[in-house]
Amino acid sequence: MELKKDVLEHAIADAKIGKQSAYSFLLNTYWGKVYGFLLKRTKEEYLAEEITIQTFSRAFENLEKYDNNYSFATWLTTISKNLHIDLMRRDKKKDNNGYKPKDQKLERVPDENPTPEDALIKKQSRIELLDYVKMLKPQFRDVIYQRYFEEQSYKEMAEDLNEPMSNVKIRLIRARRLLAQLIQTNN
Repeated sequence: MELKKDVLEHAIADAKIGKQSAYSFLLNTYWGKVYGFLLKRTKEEYLAEEITIQTFSRAFENLEKYDNNYSFATWLTTISKNLHIDLMRRDKKKDNNGYKPKDQKLERVPDENPTPEDALIKKQSRIELLDYVKMLKPQFRDVIYQRYFEEQSYKEMAEDLNEPMSNVKIRLIRARRLLAQLIQTNN
């Protein structure tokens, strides 16, 4: 389902100026479509999730290049398809000679405004929150621990996880959303 054109254009414009809420809105609106597409292609949940994270990271880095004459969902799907093809090529190359190319250049994804998920997470007691965090998948649990309990910067998290900073930020957005959903369904 594509959003009304004016709503989408407004969200993209807000994302271009760095509003975290716009990034979250776009991520929440299109996550399922991109993830579902990749799950059908890869048939692996973890791989589909990783490529979906990279898709949104790449899209957010290149919002200036998006042509609003075309469907935003189609643009995201094309990015995800190309990332999957690139990954398959890299894996094939790695299998052939044991070499894996370095990650892409780190780009900045603004994270200035607290999200509704952040507000809900902060309201929970530390012990109760830890119980919810333990319910998350390891890749989401790790970024929550690093950011909120170890108080690591995005740069430190990217280095620890050996991931581009933009991927770490997108994964953290997803982790916060999942954690907020867990808290809401259990309260």
